[in-house]
Amino acid sequence: MAGLVGAIFALLVGGIGIAVNAEGATSIVGLAWAAMGLSILGIIGGALAGAKAKTSGVLMLIAGIGGLIAVSMAYIIAAPLLMVGGIMAFFTGRPKPA
Repeated sequence: MAGLVGAIFALLVGGIGIAVNAEGATSIVGLAWAAMGLSILGIIGGALAGAKAKTSGVLMLIAGIGGLIAVSMAYIIAAPLLMVGGIMAFFTGRPKPA
C-alpha cells in the first residue's frame, strides 16, 4: 500500500512538471508508472506468501528493489518493508508437516 502511495505521489510530481513544461518530467511519469506496476507485483507477492513462500519472496524482492530504483525517495517506506518481507518469505518458507 505504501508503494502505491509513493507511485501516486511520483505521478503527481511528474504531472505538475509536465504542466509547467519542466525538463525530464515525462521520464518521472514513466518511472512512476513502473513503480505502480512494481507495487502491484509486491501486493501479489504478499498474497502468495502462505501458499508459495519462495515465489512470494522473489516477487517482493523484485518489487522492493525495482521500486527503489524507479522512484527512490517516493518508495522509501515501501522498499524496506518489501525487502524484509521478501527475505523472510524466501529464507523461512513454510514449515514442513511433522
